Amino acid sequence: MSLVQVEGLSVRYGARTALSRVSLRVEPSEIVTIVGPNGSGKTSLLRAIIGAIKPFQGRVVQAGSLKIGYVPQKLHIDETLPITVSRFLKLSGGVTAADIDYTLAQAGVPELEKAQLSQLSGGQFQRVLLARALIAKPDLLLLDEATQGLDQRGSASFYQQIETVRQNTGCAVLMISHELHVVMSASDRVICLNGHVCCEGTPAVVASAPEYRALFGTGTGGALALYRHEHDHGHDHADHCHDHTEATE
Repeated sequence: MSLVQVEGLSVRYGARTALSRVSLRVEPSEIVTIVGPNGSGKTSLLRAIIGAIKPFQGRVVQAGSLKIGYVPQKLHIDETLPITVSRFLKLSGGVTAADIDYTLAQAGVPELEKAQLSQLSGGQFQRVLLARALIAKPDLLLLDEATQGLDQRGSASFYQQIETVRQNTGCAVLMISHELHVVMSASDRVICLNGHVCCEGTPAVVASAPEYRALFGTGTGGALALYRHEHDHGHDHADHCHDHTEATE
């Protein structure tokens, strides 16, 4: 059974339609990336999946007892607040020292346990947020543009860590990103969103789809080859590539 199934989802804010008849699924242990231009409804989709907003139409079906970990785009912490990484992770409640050691190791930053949050770099802080999301050992990890503000090398390193997390824990990953050159080929499937699902498939298929190129151009093709992962072998078929012309957000 799919971990999450989105069926004919539409989201409206007053008279404005943010998402129109979006359907997708996330299977166990796969990495699915959602790409799309600004205002395409990516964050609205994630919020609907976690139940933060109510669909206008359609539904979201979660597998029974599904545990979700969430890495936000940003989290503002008062820089004057004297709090260590360890203490921050314990705010989730019921967290043991072993939990902290495990999750920081999974996030690739075991050395940060006693560091002050205020002294972390942007990349280190995002790794700590990843550790926080992994505390509950989720079945599904959601990332909402979790590398915004990092440079290309920092972003690539973060997404490589996500692949390691998937390998080590078996959790599925659903992530939003605007960093096409890095993130698309770190995925099993890519969903191109522009108020509706305009194309879906493997990274290679989506990168060559007319609907994708109309939105993003053709400049990421070479970079996709550089970042291609071994799990892309033999599955270069699109689930669907549709030419929609509906009004979008």
